[in-house]
Amino acid sequence: MKQFWFKLTVVVVASSAAGWAQVPKTSATGAPPTQPASSSPVPVPAAAQQQAAVAPAAGGSTGGPLDPNRYVIGAEDSLQISVWKDPTLSGTIPVRPDGMISLNLIGDLKAAGLTPMALSADISQRLKKYIQDPVVTVVVLGVNSQRIFAVGEVNKVGPVMLTPGMTPLQAIVSAGGLTQFANSKHIYILRTVAGKQEKLPFNYKAALKGDNQGILLIPGDTIVVP
Repeated sequence: MKQFWFKLTVVVVASSAAGWAQVPKTSATGAPPTQPASSSPVPVPAAAQQQAAVAPAAGGSTGGPLDPNRYVIGAEDSLQISVWKDPTLSGTIPVRPDGMISLNLIGDLKAAGLTPMALSADISQRLKKYIQDPVVTVVVLGVNSQRIFAVGEVNKVGPVMLTPGMTPLQAIVSAGGLTQFANSKHIYILRTVAGKQEKLPFNYKAALKGDNQGILLIPGDTIVVP
């Protein structure tokens, strides 16, 4: 009989211990434990995906993604044109020196002077003759039109990528600065306007003091440092 009660007591104690093991532990404040964060990725909003699809990539160093509503395409730029669900009309298209591009079905059309968004709308309009509701994306892969040139007594002779609002002083810095033989008093800028070349004097010392002299560089300018 004593053995029977001893076994019964062991069974009751074991059952109670199993029940206690199933009770979730609480913190010192009595709050339930924090559940681990879900590892499922957060879905990207459709609007964000669409914005990423139309943001041009900076092929030439421009400091970041280009604004498809403001950047103006120029000659020798490289474009990625994509027509949704039609790979035969999609591909990398160079802008010719005359500012034109060539596309299947459409032929030649002007790209230089337009923003990527404007060109996308133009291509979409032209494709409506052949495709129902075409969706066209234009991405700038290479920025080759927005550049100037530095020649003479600079440390890096050659093309310089033109950024918005760049001054002649900033361009000279981008070209590595002046050499020890440079004549800073006779620096000038060569600019072609309506087929005629103009010579714009640039006061280097005044620029160092904060005077930009009202000169804003434009694509194709050449800074000459004698």
